Amino acid sequence: TINIFFPDIIKEQNRELRGTQRAISRDRAALEKQEKQLELEIKKMAKTGNKEACKVLAKQLVQLRKQKNRTYAVSSKVTSMSTQTKVMNSQMKMAGAMSATAKTMQAVNKKMDPQKTLQTMQNFQKENMKMEMTEEMINDTLDDIFDASDEEEESQDIVNQVLDEIGIEISGKMAKAPSAARGLPSASASSAATISDEEIERQLKALGVD
Repeated sequence: TINIFFPDIIKEQNRELRGTQRAISRDRAALEKQEKQLELEIKKMAKTGNKEACKVLAKQLVQLRKQKNRTYAVSSKVTSMSTQTKVMNSQMKMAGAMSATAKTMQAVNKKMDPQKTLQTMQNFQKENMKMEMTEEMINDTLDDIFDASDEEEESQDIVNQVLDEIGIEISGKMAKAPSAARGLPSASASSAATISDEEIERQLKALGVD
């Protein structure tokens, strides 16, 4: 309740202080006017040689100037009070803000159970680790599958290359090697061989060689 009505009290007090300050200023202006009048009266009495009147007026002038100085002091106090009320108003606003913040923090603290919060964080960490492990296992499995496929394809490529090389080599050897038909003597070849032998024997006999 105090916090609710305090700003209104501050406003009312500031309004009264401003009114007091204006009243003091008016009083000071009136005293300054009287001061000038007394100074003129004193000068007039001094010219006529009326010393007693001058003394009386001089005392009044001293009292008037003291009163004028008091108005400055009071005005300074009023200004100080106005400043203090502004500071208090600012402090009360800060206190109100802190009070609202404290209430919010209390409400949040009531909602947040430290044990539950800790358990939630631990569960999150645990499930996160599981997910990372599962992801790692899946990635490893996929890597194994694709690596095996790549190795199989690579092995097949190597086998094909080797077979091609062997085939080329065998083909080369088979091209150079005589075929079965080529290895067997033909009839014409036998006849050529027989003629050649007879011709050789005839020539030997012609030479006288048995």
